[in-house]
Amino acid sequence: MSFGSFIKKQFIDVLQWNEDTEGVLAWRYPMQDFEIQNGAILNVRESQVAVFVNEGTVADVFGPGTHKLTTQTLPLLTNLKNWDKLFASPFKSDVYFFSTRVQTGRKWGTPQPITIRDQDFDMIRVRAFGMYSYRIADARAFFTEISGTREIYTRDNVEDQLRGILMATMATSLGAAKLPFLDMAANQALMAQQVKGDLATAFARYGIGLDEFNVQSVSLPEELQAALDERIAAGMKGGLAADKMAGFTQYQVASAIPLAAQNEGGLAGAGAGIGAGLSIGQAMAQSMAGAFQAPHQTAPAQAPAAAAAPAAEPLEARLEKLKGLLDKGLISQGDYDSTKAELLKKLIG
Repeated sequence: MSFGSFIKKQFIDVLQWNEDTEGVLAWRYPMQDFEIQNGAILNVRESQVAVFVNEGTVADVFGPGTHKLTTQTLPLLTNLKNWDKLFASPFKSDVYFFSTRVQTGRKWGTPQPITIRDQDFDMIRVRAFGMYSYRIADARAFFTEISGTREIYTRDNVEDQLRGILMATMATSLGAAKLPFLDMAANQALMAQQVKGDLATAFARYGIGLDEFNVQSVSLPEELQAALDERIAAGMKGGLAADKMAGFTQYQVASAIPLAAQNEGGLAGAGAGIGAGLSIGQAMAQSMAGAFQAPHQTAPAQAPAAAAAPAAEPLEARLEKLKGLLDKGLISQGDYDSTKAELLKKLIG
């Protein structure tokens, strides 16, 4: 290399990152044709980490402080470059700065309900929302697993990936916990505690530390919430299946009464319908309850057949009675004649 070309080169004496852009988690120092001077100063501010990368391989990592760059302070890079104990010429290396500040007030939520098995309601779909905070805890793992060699890596970039990790971990954690939905809704701190431990483990794989995680609300989709409200209102918790079905049927019939009152004619006009509805509801409840009885129970004995109807009286005897009524003056001649004609017609055919 000629002396003239050496003079034209631009050397870096001080490397630092001022973090003048909000939301940036990783920033690559703009090297271009620059080279780092032997003995240059590296300034790493509080809540920062600097990483030297040689051809995609992480070498030396520096925490907060002022560092003089020599072969002694860059042992891994020296080994990768095959330098001797001292190097006199400038060198090139990619330098990345990472912000380790806690990213607070980050919102999370379930865009789609998470399906879990519940002790009380079998399979249900749950929605949840809350807040969390995190920070870069291991810059080496963060670079290797997430940010890579990009010039800038922002908070939005990483949270797109964290969202998927969070949803998958929540589904696994809640499913394995067998925590009833009613307990989740009543004690959101209990739910958060259950999820946080598993989530912290999942985040750690990517060099991210989970500082806080809380649940602000947990709910069911509207259609499941409506079904739960009906079940609670009907008093169906516990008991035999027949009792549950009967109670639910009676509840539905009772719920229909106010609707009937809104029909034309009001309750007065709908009175007969309401009475019939209540009777039908009771009959349905009894029928459903009977369907749940044990199969070994025998049905009650059938009622004896109705007695045979008495034999019809002979027409001759009826004619004699009819004549007796006329003789006693109990019927008129016209009544006698017309009735006699009908009886004779039946007799003669």
